Amino acid sequence: MAPKHVSKSTSSGAPSKRVSMPKANPRSKHTSMQAPQLTSVRVGDLQSRPPVRRNTKSWLARFVVFLLVVGAVVMGGVYVYSSDLLSIDEVRVTGVNHLTSEEMTQLAAIPASATLLRVDVEGIEERLEGNSWVQDAQVKRVFPHTLELAITERAIAAVVEVTSVEAQAIETWAMSKDGMWLMRIPAEDSEEAAGLSKQIFEDAKRVLHITEVPLDVHPEPGIPCSDESVLNALAIVSGFTTSLADQVKVVSATDTANTMLTLDNGIQIAFGTADDIRDKERVCLKLMEEYPDQISYINVRVVDKPTWRATGSW
Repeated sequence: MAPKHVSKSTSSGAPSKRVSMPKANPRSKHTSMQAPQLTSVRVGDLQSRPPVRRNTKSWLARFVVFLLVVGAVVMGGVYVYSSDLLSIDEVRVTGVNHLTSEEMTQLAAIPASATLLRVDVEGIEERLEGNSWVQDAQVKRVFPHTLELAITERAIAAVVEVTSVEAQAIETWAMSKDGMWLMRIPAEDSEEAAGLSKQIFEDAKRVLHITEVPLDVHPEPGIPCSDESVLNALAIVSGFTTSLADQVKVVSATDTANTMLTLDNGIQIAFGTADDIRDKERVCLKLMEEYPDQISYINVRVVDKPTWRATGSW
């Protein structure tokens, strides 16, 4: 006899039902999240869509306005540049003592028709700096009608007595501290001097004179001196820092090693080169202090072996 299937009963005695539980799906934990909906569009649909319309009229209007503004600015600039609205009515010069207003006018050579916009600033500066007196020139536009010439002049550091090319007379030449030949100084009462600045003659009287220079020294205005004996003498007179500078009357520059100073009291100093100038000054002042009114000659060519000679002894 076949065995009977016995099923458990509930508390009410009704037979229980078999419930078939579904098998676990490994992806079931993601089923609660809905995937985003995607919309598919055919390629033909994309091509058939109408293009985005731009506001071409507004853009074109702005571009036209821009062109009109630029054109107006350009035309206005051309008009101002070519007109006399910014004419040069005043030329202001600063820093000039040794050049007259007539000389400055000739050097600057500013055309009568020039305006602040059309004036050749670089050309004016170049012409000004071509003069031996002018060390530096800056030309500035001062609107609306002024041109300013700011000049830095060279000063006279010494007057050099040079034998003329014809060897018939002695010429006096002004020289600056940087060794530039400035100009030949005429006699103060001459006709040539009448057109020159009085400051030239006043300065020439205050500075030292360098004499007895070599015969082959031929100065030219605006050309630096190349003679070693003259440059050595200039270095000496420009380099003094003590009271000895006020006592020197003449500097003889026959050659570099034998540069001779003559003081206003008649004492002669064989100074030699400009080397050790501070020590040489100190030695000379000390000897004159120790032997007042007794010295006629001092030799400091070799500064650590100075010699001197008393007045009246030869």
